[in-house]
Amino acid sequence: MAYQRPPLFVRRVFNPLALRFGIGGAQPLVVARRRSGTPQQIPVIPVEHAGTRYLVSTRGESDWVKNVRAAGEVQVGGTACAVSELPVGERDAVISAYRRKAGRQVEGYWKQLPDPADHPVFALRTR
Repeated sequence: MAYQRPPLFVRRVFNPLALRFGIGGAQPLVVARRRSGTPQQIPVIPVEHAGTRYLVSTRGESDWVKNVRAAGEVQVGGTACAVSELPVGERDAVISAYRRKAGRQVEGYWKQLPDPADHPVFALRTR
């Protein structure tokens, strides 16, 4: 699976601002790191589709994706959720809804990684 590493500016400046101010509808995702168990916190834009909330990885096989798979549960916007990954064949509608919600700021990711298989999608179930 592919991965687009975010630039230093995004990691050090934009992500902390997005977490603090909710830029673009961002909410904090908190997940236990798979090796250390310490919390990882990053901004995500959850999307609702057909009555279910989802997380979409715009950059592909990122660390948070690997951590979510290992943990099986996360907090999004302070709400504890169980997660399950969607099979590739079920991702298109959710990815389309995500792209509509997130807007132009995410379009470049799909130009570089056009295959839905490169964008893990997780369904959220509130605990």
